Amino acid sequence: MSKFTTRPVIMGTRGVVSSGHYLATAAGFRIMEQGGNAIDAAAAMCICLNLLEPQSCGIGGEVPTLVYSAKEGKCFAVSGMGWSPAAFTIDWCREHAIDLIPGDGYLPACVPAVVDTWATAMARFGTMSFSQILQPAIELAEKGYPMFPELQEALASNRTKYLELYPSTGEVYCPGGRAPETGEIFRNPDFAAMLQIMCRAETAAQSKGRIAGIEAARDAFYKGEIAERIISFITQNPVADASGKSHTGLLSAADMAEWHATVEEPVTYNYRGLDVYKCPGWTQGPVFLQQLALLDGFDLQSMGHNSPEYLHTFIECAKLAFADREAYYGDPLFDKVPFDVLLSHAYNNVRRGQISSQASAELRPGDVGHGIPEYMQRDILADNRRALGISGQDVRDIGLSHTHMGDTTHLDAVDREGNMVAATPSGGWLGTSPIIRGLGLPIGTRGQMFYLNSQRPNALAPHKRPRATLTPSMITRNGEPYMAFGTPGGDGQDQWTVQFLLNYVEFGMNIQEALDAPTVTSLHFPSSFYPREAYPRRVQAEDRIPSDVIAELERRGHQVNVIDGWSHGKVLAIRFDKERRVILGGASPRRTIGYALGW
Repeated sequence: MSKFTTRPVIMGTRGVVSSGHYLATAAGFRIMEQGGNAIDAAAAMCICLNLLEPQSCGIGGEVPTLVYSAKEGKCFAVSGMGWSPAAFTIDWCREHAIDLIPGDGYLPACVPAVVDTWATAMARFGTMSFSQILQPAIELAEKGYPMFPELQEALASNRTKYLELYPSTGEVYCPGGRAPETGEIFRNPDFAAMLQIMCRAETAAQSKGRIAGIEAARDAFYKGEIAERIISFITQNPVADASGKSHTGLLSAADMAEWHATVEEPVTYNYRGLDVYKCPGWTQGPVFLQQLALLDGFDLQSMGHNSPEYLHTFIECAKLAFADREAYYGDPLFDKVPFDVLLSHAYNNVRRGQISSQASAELRPGDVGHGIPEYMQRDILADNRRALGISGQDVRDIGLSHTHMGDTTHLDAVDREGNMVAATPSGGWLGTSPIIRGLGLPIGTRGQMFYLNSQRPNALAPHKRPRATLTPSMITRNGEPYMAFGTPGGDGQDQWTVQFLLNYVEFGMNIQEALDAPTVTSLHFPSSFYPREAYPRRVQAEDRIPSDVIAELERRGHQVNVIDGWSHGKVLAIRFDKERRVILGGASPRRTIGYALGW
């Protein structure tokens, strides 16, 4: 693949949609052609992605979402993050000898958030019925879609696991004991039947109006037959997990019925005249803003794009911001997160002074006014490195990386009225929990992100939202719609998207050039995922970054692992150009299947 831009900027005047799979993008385009707005199109794309990319996301998972409402002239965060079971507590873990929440099985299951996230968003901001936005996914599930290489490889590599450990998954995804071949038509009729249950519930309530119909569809999932099947399956069929034991699920019917997505105020920071919005501390999203607040004090343009000085500065700012994520972020309903301090000029002036010409080997959270928290005093990185037994080894020789860097997907939608949506579906992965028989979906495992130290933010508690890596982004300028963007990629998401935005804002690239440019990723801080590896000073760099730049980063103390030049995420973006009344979008060619469409 050429090192230069590989795709055109997609331009339209009526609407542009982008998503992690071209068939989902086509579904969003179809919804807009039928008269739906950006919110309707986004909802349709998400459900299709849950079907099309089951190795990366699922309807049993999560979807943190940002919406700019043209009617209200404001950006909102929709909490697409389900809460933990009431029965799953730190004390329960101690009694059952769980010292680290496993990343698979049923213990880390939170309430599936996708359905009510879109029910909530559509009721407030959309125009269509739930049945209308479900129709493209129903057709794909019933009639089938061509198996694409990424999913085929995931199925083939996990075939034995699905046949032996997760037999209900094998029944759906490895029929006859084999993984489908690339190009073979694959169907998931149970998934279609599950969506039809919601459609029938909505039809029965349609006489009461559109919103009542949407609520009925939602209740069919959380209070009716679908919820009953989920709870019955996970409480009666124990499954082995990374703890070395088998467990049943702790989610209850009450946990499902009582949870609702909420519309909340996002966290924001003004960078170079652009108001950048992220979901609150139940995601890592504000770490994006913290990086901007640090970088705001440097003349990045004078450094030059992807120069050693620029990349060193970016990496060191990322380390400081992610250290604060570890120290302070959590569900704001439980944990007071001091974003007023973390995003202040005074705080970031001090933090900026901690950056030297050499790579730091420390995990250094800042002092927000009460000293460094006691739970962060211990050198987590050093302990982790010793535990892994890699001290003194060349990181390039051992291939270590944060987990789930290849999972998750993303979608954006912008319509001619200026409505914008950025959403990041994830969780409910095929590889971490069995398919619920009759529904064609697995339950999520997001609870693995909780800590079991009650002193820390993001500590496990009943009906609490875990701090997810999922992190859509949105920008307005002078209160007007400007851009929606995001990417898959675990802890890398808020690094690759920062580099994308800087490419566009600081270095004058067009939207596709900004998406295509090579990036680096710091793995210095603890992973959000089980078993929470951390690699001090480690950096992954796409091999399109010049070798002399890599050499200079290494001279500065960074341990650089050079990887394939098109490996970091799959950033998608749509720009609303109000002055010209043009909408511009693009999709990174990384992972090959993400596309944008517009007209």
